[in-house]
Amino acid sequence: MTFSLLVRDGGRFGIAVSSSSPAVAARVAHLRPGVGAAASQNITDPTLGPSLLERLAEHGDAERALTEVTGAERTAKTIDYRQLTVLGRSGPGFVHSGPRTLGTYASATADGAVAAGNMLAGRHVPGVLLDAYLAAEGELEERLLAALRAAVAAGGEEGPVHSAGLAVVADVDWRVTDLRVDWAEDPVDRLGELLDVWLPQRDDYVRRGLDPASAPSYGVPGDR
Repeated sequence: MTFSLLVRDGGRFGIAVSSSSPAVAARVAHLRPGVGAAASQNITDPTLGPSLLERLAEHGDAERALTEVTGAERTAKTIDYRQLTVLGRSGPGFVHSGPRTLGTYASATADGAVAAGNMLAGRHVPGVLLDAYLAAEGELEERLLAALRAAVAAGGEEGPVHSAGLAVVADVDWRVTDLRVDWAEDPVDRLGELLDVWLPQRDDYVRRGLDPASAPSYGVPGDR
């Protein structure tokens, strides 16, 4: 019911995701500054993303983190239903797609990136996600959005998608971008509209967190 892309760009990590189910980014997307990115999808267990990031924080090995989480005793009865991706500070991303992953599923990996999906229109979709990201230009968020748009244009899920999200972590202890469309007929286009509003202000909001005295005001009513 989901396709997603995790990327590393210098010291930043990003994720883009879309699904036929509501509020996909709230359950699937997991990021930690300076550590990595993870996605827990298909029949989602939202605890597995943080578990992958905890393992990454301990030793930095994405392949080992995936092996440890998928092989843990507490996940043994349900891991066949899970599709997981993980990306660390170096090397490629890694994927687990359990044998009970729904519908047509596939994945694609590269150094610094990993894409995966289930209930896809075709096994080509993760490759389209990855290739479109690598070919795109602009801000990291814009390249992630371009990848989602390309995946939808290539067929995306077998049915229509209804939610989408895009998030980035950098050199501060919070997500510098965290945008979601939780239910819409055209969630990726709506996500693009949100990004058009957000991106010119992104760095100013980081400044507000770090140095509020120097941060600009946007002149909203009540702001003196």
